[in-house]
Amino acid sequence: MKIQYLAVVFVIIILPISLIFSAYTNAQVDTLKLQISYDTKLDNATYDAIKAFQLNTINSSTSDLTNSKIRDIEAAANSFFTSIATAFNMSGYNSEVLKEYVPALVFTMYDGFYIYSPFENTLDDETAQNLAQNPNAEYTAGEKVTGLKPYIFYSCRYVKSGIDVVITYSLDNYITIQGTANGKTINDAGYLIDDVSVSGSNVYYRGVRIESEAQLYEYVEDKQYPYIKINGVTYYWDQEYNSGNGSWFYIMNGKKGYVLENFQRGDNNMAYRYYKEASEFKDRILNEYGLGSLTSADARDENGQPITNLTDADGNVIYNFIGGNDSIFDFNKEGISIEEPQSDFNQHRLAIIRYVIERNLSIALANYNDYGSGSYQFSMPKLAEQDWERILNNVSLISFLQGLSIGGKVYNGYSVINNNKNEEVVTEDSIYITTNDGYYHRATEKDLIGRSDIKIGIFNIDFERKSITDETTQKTHYYYPKRELGCYTCYVSQTSVQATDNIYEYMDSNSQLAKIYYTALGRERYSMYKIFRNQEEHKKLFT
Repeated sequence: MKIQYLAVVFVIIILPISLIFSAYTNAQVDTLKLQISYDTKLDNATYDAIKAFQLNTINSSTSDLTNSKIRDIEAAANSFFTSIATAFNMSGYNSEVLKEYVPALVFTMYDGFYIYSPFENTLDDETAQNLAQNPNAEYTAGEKVTGLKPYIFYSCRYVKSGIDVVITYSLDNYITIQGTANGKTINDAGYLIDDVSVSGSNVYYRGVRIESEAQLYEYVEDKQYPYIKINGVTYYWDQEYNSGNGSWFYIMNGKKGYVLENFQRGDNNMAYRYYKEASEFKDRILNEYGLGSLTSADARDENGQPITNLTDADGNVIYNFIGGNDSIFDFNKEGISIEEPQSDFNQHRLAIIRYVIERNLSIALANYNDYGSGSYQFSMPKLAEQDWERILNNVSLISFLQGLSIGGKVYNGYSVINNNKNEEVVTEDSIYITTNDGYYHRATEKDLIGRSDIKIGIFNIDFERKSITDETTQKTHYYYPKRELGCYTCYVSQTSVQATDNIYEYMDSNSQLAKIYYTALGRERYSMYKIFRNQEEHKKLFT
């Protein structure tokens, strides 16, 4: 056969293959571009939602209360759907259509989480009958409703000889214990802390004496007020109110509200109470309740069976429950304090929080298939380990978007955005250090070592802008509670920040800085809202 004939045959065979391969490659590139575009849109909508939550909570002194929290979360969910509908508007999707492709939004809070997803509205017979007779009724029995499901705590049951308790964990070392142990009924809560010694009126933490602080002050608009923070609410002393007799006020939803309580001015023993009560809580756990023998193997699921081991996206075991021997209350185990990141308690705490979120979220996504109108089967994707690390260490929003066609495949994505400045939790990174030169710094800034002009530790959200509405003119005014400015080298260039995985070890080498830092950490954690507390009884401590 002549060479010309072979060339013709070659072209006839190869050309169609090349065209098909080229079309396939272009389709894959287009699919990849769409996936990246959808990932970006989902990230942006999730960021908008968490930012809305942050702004709402910062501008309310009572944002930790349940009704206020639910309101703020629902507003954040609305921001998410508004944002994502705007992003997908050119693709022909509106917010109602997109809700069919968003099986769940997960808002992780301090000691539990909310899932925003569809559910079937179940009403008792009497309520359903009353609503049926009301033509303006908002809901009907059996109706598909999209909203917040009941709050789910980071809780786990532990069963051992003579012990049957439920422990609720949080994003820090605060726990709640309920149940029975060795014949005693337990209903207790507190912070788990090591290395605290109490001698009369003196309290020492890691060798640092914790003392009372001077009166604290904040600005509201252009005026500076003494303040005290009790159970999540900041109260300011207004000497001019009531014809100069003075009164305490708080700010809720941008408006002032005065109270009858007469809190003690200058009662700044919050840090002292934090460490002293933690020492007493430790003593009750070990000596009164006898819970020191609990291990990870004693954890049980809702059916009373041992909890299965946690695995990563590749199926590798990352935490052993079955046969595990991690001590829950590993006080000073091998020289490691229980509040330090690498302690058995902290590793177990993170594993429980992850287990509870994974299990409930998997159920929510599986149940979504009962409400969806399409053929796509929604499922729980495997979250990356770095995403879990972010979820387990701060308030966050996890959003899911599944089922949209992106050419060669169906889109299945998720986004995780943290809220690092919120009223929910005081992490070790939440404390900033102020100096006499008018700046605030990260606690691990190297330039703080040895400085003699360190003033006080402050909760990071106190440097954020807040708003208040004038009741007469109804005008909104903005102000900063603290007037210090952020240090350039630790917030912009970040050249002076010492990287560390254990701030407690870092502080051990500088007692002066440690005293300021631990006092602020204790003060702010003790001042936070706690659902376990009897609010009225707690207020009496400061009245």
